[in-house]
Amino acid sequence: MRLKCPLCGDRDRREFYYMGHETYLARPDAGAPVADWDDYLHNRDNPAGLTRDLWQHEAGCGAWLLVERDTVTHDILSVRLARGEAT
Repeated sequence: MRLKCPLCGDRDRREFYYMGHETYLARPDAGAPVADWDDYLHNRDNPAGLTRDLWQHEAGCGAWLLVERDTVTHDILSVRLARGEAT
């Protein structure tokens, strides 16, 4: 699998580290109930098909990326900087 970093160009997947689903961007407020934090930290869907994930270009520029991909076909639909993204 290859990802096209917006800053570095086309790179092998081994340069990147999978950081989780994009829902990690929707962090609860500091004063949120414990149940909200528990849900945020421990509960994730694992859908087959289209998903949006966070990846870090660990062996490159270090940028955090939002990758839209298909988990069934392994097609990469888009890669963009995660900066300023919210769900």
